[in-house]
Amino acid sequence: MPPQTGSGSALMSSEINTKLRALAHDLSNSIETIMQASYLLAQANLDDNSRKWLELIDNATRDAARINREIREILRSQYAPVDPK
Repeated sequence: MPPQTGSGSALMSSEINTKLRALAHDLSNSIETIMQASYLLAQANLDDNSRKWLELIDNATRDAARINREIREILRSQYAPVDPK
């Protein structure tokens, strides 16, 4: 039977948790690149239509970053240190 959390739900394997955390980290890096590019575009003299597209990208990127933070929090809560026995 897999290890349990205090709430009674099963923990994922350490290997899966580690892989998912690495993927979430890589996703954070990609999201950060988009956020920085969006910021730099916002400094440019854009027409109204381009500003609307930039706002759409900015909002979607912020949502993606928030979702990724939530995923990372869940993964941290699922981490079960290996018992050295």
